[in-house]
Amino acid sequence: MPQSILAISLFFHILATALWIGGILLITALVFPEINRALADQPALHQLLLRIRARFAQVSNLSLAALIVTGLLQMTADPHYDGLLQLDNEWSRVLLIKHVLILLMALAGLVLQFGVAPALERSSLLLQRGQDDQSEWQRLRRNERRLSLVIAALALLILAASAWLTSL
Repeated sequence: MPQSILAISLFFHILATALWIGGILLITALVFPEINRALADQPALHQLLLRIRARFAQVSNLSLAALIVTGLLQMTADPHYDGLLQLDNEWSRVLLIKHVLILLMALAGLVLQFGVAPALERSSLLLQRGQDDQSEWQRLRRNERRLSLVIAALALLILAASAWLTSL
């Protein structure tokens, strides 16, 4: 593969990583906790959280697609790569660990995006209309926080696996 193509691929891989993992860590560690403190249980909290979730879902999905494409290009161009599921060197084994972590993170993200978030949106709308109780919304928010923390932890482990791969 020409160096220029590899350099472009690496640029977009790093950009997608910064957007996806950086966004996850920023939202989980700073944005959501401060929004919750500032708005507590005000109706504006529900709408703001819904808008942030929807906006970040677009960024994260696009980033994940870019990571898959650019990662495959880079993997096949790497001299350590011996073929699909050829685990005869440390680099291949660490790459497998990284891919498993990415898969777990993507699955947790799908549960959050297509399971918890829609239920939370329904509960928020009903709550705003006075047709739902606060306990259901709070339960869903706890699930959202837990999943967000799991995703953030997996993101850090993926970064650690990437550093390990680079060192080999």
